[in-house]
Amino acid sequence: MEKEENQNNTSTEQDLETEVGEIDVDVGEDKKKIQPQPEELSSSEEENIKKITSEEKISELEDKVARTFAEMENQRRRFEKEKEDAYEYGGYSFAKEALNLIDNLERSKLVLESDDELKETKALNKTLEHLDVIKKDLISIFERNNIKPIDSINQKLDPNFHQAMVEIEDDTKEPGTIIQEIQKGFTIKDRLLRPSLVGVSKKVSKKEEKNNKNQENLRDK
Repeated sequence: MEKEENQNNTSTEQDLETEVGEIDVDVGEDKKKIQPQPEELSSSEEENIKKITSEEKISELEDKVARTFAEMENQRRRFEKEKEDAYEYGGYSFAKEALNLIDNLERSKLVLESDDELKETKALNKTLEHLDVIKKDLISIFERNNIKPIDSINQKLDPNFHQAMVEIEDDTKEPGTIIQEIQKGFTIKDRLLRPSLVGVSKKVSKKEEKNNKNQENLRDK
């Protein structure tokens, strides 16, 4: 009995060793037991992995260099644009302020023309002539510096250049036509310096038409 138990124990131990870490390999008639080894990469496979990682690094570096150059180019263009704007429109604020001279000349003319004591006098006429000469000289100087007045009268209202201040009933003009210029507008190069303040035409209302017809009928009677 003891012999059988010993044989059973040895057989179970051998079976456990075979399941855990040993593999039976038949070589001819003999059986050899070998221990499984971890898979090893061949030299060619290692080289391929190195090549792939090197190519990825090169591609990443190329991408970074390309982005850096793109950012530098964008900065250069922005700098060039700012330089051009400074050259072209550097006097923008000064020009806008200088337009007040023309406005003041117009106001001075209106004040002089509305003065009852000066009306129809030689002094008034000469003064108005001088003011007109000064105004023309100023506009000429502006135009030589690419500051030009905006045409308004009888033009269609353009929100890019005109600002409507009042609507005036007038059936002789198409609605939206400028029939009054309150303040002259100007441009500098292709940029708006200030808009023209204008009055535009609109259709006569029906009530006004009826009143006009009634007045005409009364006159005829």
